[in-house]
Amino acid sequence: MTKIYLVEDDEGIRDLILYALKTEDMDAVGFENGSDFFKALSLEKPALIILDIMLPDEDGVSILKRLRQASCTAKTPVIMLTAKSSEYDRVRGLDLGADDYIVKPFSLLELIARIKAVLRRGAPAEETPVIRFENISLDADRHLVTADGESVELTYKEFELLQYMMRNGGLVLSREKIMNQIWGFDYEGESRTVDMHIKTLRQKLGDAGHWVKTVRGIGYKLSR
Repeated sequence: MTKIYLVEDDEGIRDLILYALKTEDMDAVGFENGSDFFKALSLEKPALIILDIMLPDEDGVSILKRLRQASCTAKTPVIMLTAKSSEYDRVRGLDLGADDYIVKPFSLLELIARIKAVLRRGAPAEETPVIRFENISLDADRHLVTADGESVELTYKEFELLQYMMRNGGLVLSREKIMNQIWGFDYEGESRTVDMHIKTLRQKLGDAGHWVKTVRGIGYKLSR
């Protein structure tokens, strides 16, 4: 049975979500604050975490950062749950490593659908941990990128974007495909989100950034 942790301080919302998850045969456990959540996390790692941003002790963004910095939870799927709805907040949460973002109020059917979609995307696949393209090297297990032998500091989503392009080297990837793979098919961001991340990725890769090619009117590809 799929184990899910829910961090939500509103008891009514928490109980409603837990009930909905359990009717879907998911083993859901709720926490009203970050402290209780991390205590449980030290004993057992869930398959997915639903995390509210506004919490009474440590806020959800801070918790998300800690999760992504810890090796044992760096790849655990996280769905952010919040009343904030601006594009900046969505992009910030996703760029820090969230796998999806759902804004209150929402329907339980929508939440369940997003959970299932994130779990499908996070299913393990047989992939080579270290991949290389020209002078770029990416180690998926260690979450490290180098260009010309120099370490490159990327955000969580920039790393996923580069990895997706490297595993599909030479193929033209439309903005829609990139959005679907990196942000999820139901993410309501606009294509400029992809363009913004491509721009910063090129900058951070330095001279190696020229391998990221723009295909006018379609999207991007990694090629010589």
